[in-house]
Amino acid sequence: MAADDTIPAFSVVSGAAVERALHGRRRELIDLVEHAYRLHGQGDTVNPPSYFLRFPDRPSARIIALPASVGGDVAVDGIKWISSFPTNLALGIPRASALLILNDARTGVPFACLEGSIISAVRTAASAAVAARALVAGRDTPRRVGYIGAGLIARYIHAYLSELDWKVEQYAVHDLDAGYATSFAERVLGGGADVRVHDSAAALIRDSDVVVLATTAATPHLHDPALFAHHPLVLHVSLRDLGEDVVLGAANIVDDVEHVLKANTSVHLTEQRTGHRDFIDGTLYDVLTGAVTVPADRPVIFSPFGLGVLDLVVGATVHRHATDHGDVTTVDGFFHELSRHGAAR
Repeated sequence: MAADDTIPAFSVVSGAAVERALHGRRRELIDLVEHAYRLHGQGDTVNPPSYFLRFPDRPSARIIALPASVGGDVAVDGIKWISSFPTNLALGIPRASALLILNDARTGVPFACLEGSIISAVRTAASAAVAARALVAGRDTPRRVGYIGAGLIARYIHAYLSELDWKVEQYAVHDLDAGYATSFAERVLGGGADVRVHDSAAALIRDSDVVVLATTAATPHLHDPALFAHHPLVLHVSLRDLGEDVVLGAANIVDDVEHVLKANTSVHLTEQRTGHRDFIDGTLYDVLTGAVTVPADRPVIFSPFGLGVLDLVVGATVHRHATDHGDVTTVDGFFHELSRHGAAR
């Protein structure tokens, strides 16, 4: 938007255009998401609770609204509207779909609608990479990385973890659907390193220095703290895989304390059981700024609920890149009767 504009042009950014804007920029996006975490930790964001739309006749489905605002050098407001309908997989269509709306920080006027599922996957993966990069400091460089859950998010996380300066010698995967696990092993993990498909989550955990939990689990299914006796880093992206005893036996880092202690996440269940939140060691911002140092003699669990501010920061850079490259669809006349206000366009 030009500096003298009052009402910005409204544009639509398709999924294909989003993909083009993000292509080949993974390292840049990891740094961008870290910048978003720093802005959040410094108080330059507004990130209210997510709002869940649920359906009595479709209990497995939900649509989530994530409103947010980012200040600093980003200066954008907006909302992500993302649906999760697991039954879509049987129809041959993706489980999740999303839109991201960007609003001008000066006027509040919405100026862009972007396909949001790719942005959501990228910010989730980049978030995992930011956490992994920070949380392995002071530990041995990971040599064995395992994925529990072999869907879209795991694929993106693998791509972004591959940007880190690790020399991985062994990858592993486990999924309740053996076909998904085999496909992930062959199409995503294959390429030089030793790749193993495990028939149980327990076997994979014991065999991994870094465990990525990217499942659709609604309730905890990993309850034995002994599985984590070798002190791995656990990227608990799906949030509901770990039992309370596992959580209590680990160092716990979250993205935002208030944000993650809800919706029956594993850390929320642990808070309900114990009546306190003392088991949470700090936030990722605390680690990034050196306020918290994670131990090497305990498992470390990163539990990110997913901040809407991350979507906005990634979405804003996507919109800027797509606009600069003529890869947006401008909707003329989207805002009606502007002339009676004397608005400039």
